[in-house]
Formats: sequence, structure tokens, C-alpha cells
Amino acid sequence: MRVLHLVKTAVGAKWALSQMRELIALGVEVHVALPQGPMLEQYIQADIKVHHMQPGVSLHPTRLLQRCRQLRRLVTMIQPDLIHSHFVTSSLLMRLALRDMPIPRVFQVPGPLHLEHPLFRRLELISANQHDHWLASCQWTRNCYRQEGIDERRLGLAYYGTQPALFADDSGSTPKLKQTLGMTEKDLLIGMVAYFYAPKRYLGQTRGLKGHEDLIDALVLIRRRYPTARCVFVGGPWAGADNYFDKVRAYARQKVGGAAIFLGTRTDIGALYRQIDLAVHPSHSENVGGAVESLLARVPTVTTNVGGFPDLILNGQTGWLCQPRDAPSLAEKIIQAWQQPAQRVHIVEQGYARASELMDVRRNASDVNQFYRQILSQVQEGRRL
Repeated sequence: MRVLHLVKTAVGAKWALSQMRELIALGVEVHVALPQGPMLEQYIQADIKVHHMQPGVSLHPTRLLQRCRQLRRLVTMIQPDLIHSHFVTSSLLMRLALRDMPIPRVFQVPGPLHLEHPLFRRLELISANQHDHWLASCQWTRNCYRQEGIDERRLGLAYYGTQPALFADDSGSTPKLKQTLGMTEKDLLIGMVAYFYAPKRYLGQTRGLKGHEDLIDALVLIRRRYPTARCVFVGGPWAGADNYFDKVRAYARQKVGGAAIFLGTRTDIGALYRQIDLAVHPSHSENVGGAVESLLARVPTVTTNVGGFPDLILNGQTGWLCQPRDAPSLAEKIIQAWQQPAQRVHIVEQGYARASELMDVRRNASDVNQFYRQILSQVQEGRRL
């Protein structure tokens, strides 16, 4: 089986690369179309056949036409059995450029954001035809497509998995956070790991997608109960969001002074996770986000009740769920988790077990491969009829 993947970035999306590695191990011939970037060499080292192009729609008519022609030429040259897109913009280009080509296409949906907005959801759906299929990467997304009337035979579920070993404890090489911050071991240290995404006004966002400001507001409430509590924010600005990053830091100084510490982009995430008491993911929209990382690092985890978080976080069993955009609800769950040290131990182990089961990249790639075969079987059956 030969499959062409479309990935619009070679900067992030490591989850797509991990999946492709495992598909190769399952005997799939994997090609990928993506632009230049720092991760390009990793694709090459994984024996993935790389083709340089930007596989995403452009609002510039001439550039859009060029990309359509380039993708058609690439497909004609490779002759894939299937085409697998990982982003909305790549899926739109795929459907526009290849509309008259009878090749099965799969859109693996990395997050529910566009589905939460009626206009963008409708745009994505009307761009599809009989050759298109969908792979949801959380239950919320699959249910949304079901409600929109997508035939079950064209709809699957496959998480973007990872390897638990990536979040093993390597804290020996990282200075002790609490000691560095002048805290005692009894003081509460909260941690949030996420890039800073500037608000998208056209989606009605007034705060960043990841909820940094909400956690700062919650920290104000938490410190009324625990005055020595502090929070570290790990991650830097994404895609030119430097002004937004500076605004969030200024907002934190105004609200909690030095109780919010910004560590910027780090490569020792596994070690940092092991040094915080609670991991918090207060996103407004999300797939499974960073929750899989903190669960696999065996850190008590609090998330908002959005998107794919409930696939991993069963409230009070594998972690804690709060309402989105609700600082009092977030503060309440953080305090509740902190006040239950004995229960936390059991919840952490339950969370680790659930994340290990659902998010194992080998299992996820097997689900993708099975969906491929289901599609190709349906295509062959249609041809016989």
C-alpha cells in the first residue's frame, strides 16, 4: 500500500511523524509532502519519501493555483492508493486540486476548533465529495461528524499517539525547580506546558486558545487559600505571537506579581513535569493536548471539559475536569486535587494506565492502517458493483 501524507509544517506536528514511522513498520510505503523546516531531516531518517511543497490553501489566487498544479503533478507521479491529510488547510487544497481524481482521501482531524464554528464547519463539509473520508482523533470530533450526517463507513477514530518513554524522568540533569524558586517541598507548585497562541479575532477569541489568562486568574483565587502557591509556564510564543506573549506576562505581573514564572521554550519537558505538583491544561478548545504528556509523566492533571480531554480525563478517576473559561471552577479543581494527597496517588496511576492504553502510537498506527484497508476494500467492492 502506498500513501501520500500532506503536512503543512516541518516545524511542529511530531505526532504525524510518529504515526508515519509506525505505518512504515506495518509495511506501508509512506510519502509526505511538506515545506522546508527543521524537522525535515527526521522524516528522511525515518525512511519516509519526502517531497517539498506547501500543501495548504492560500488566499493568493496565483499561489493557490500553483499549489493545486503542484499537488496534481505529485499525485500523478507517485500514484498513491490513498492520500492522508493532517490539517484543515491541507484538506481543502487536497479536495480542490484533486476533485476530479478518483483517489480515496482521508482527513485525520487534529483538533475540533474549526468544527466548533458553524461557518468553518460548513465550509469543510461542503468541500468534500464521495472520495473523502474522516479520521477523528477524539470522540467529540467523531460525534460531531456523526451529527452532521457523515456515513459511518466513511468515518473512523484514531488518536495521535506517542511513546510513554518520551516522558520518563530525567530530572537529574535539571535544577530542582522548587529549590531554584525558593520554595519548600510543602508549597504548591502548579505547571502549565503550552505554546502561546494569540487570539484569533475572526473566531471571536478575546483570550489565547490555551487559557493562560484563565490560569493566572485562578492563581489569584488559589493564593487566597495557599499564599505560597506558584505557577510555572513552560513554552514560548507560537508563529509570531511575541506581542501576545508579552501581554500575558504583563497581565501575570499585574495579577500575581512574581508568583507566575515564565520558563520559555524548553527541551527537558519530562524532567520539568516530574518537579511540579499539579499539571494544568485550561484550553478553550483542544484535542487531547498536553494531557497525555502529564499523564504519562505520572503527574496529577487538571483539564477543562472540552474536546478530547474527557477521552483521557475521567473526573475524579484519572484526573480532574473543570469548566472552560471559568477561573473559579479551575481554582476549585486545583485546590480539590491538592487537598487529596492519598487519592492523588491512585488517580495518577489510573491516569497513566489510561493514557498508555489509548495513546500508544503503535496501536494508533494500527487503527489508521485498518481504516486504510477498510476504505480500499469499499473502493474495490464499489468497482465490482
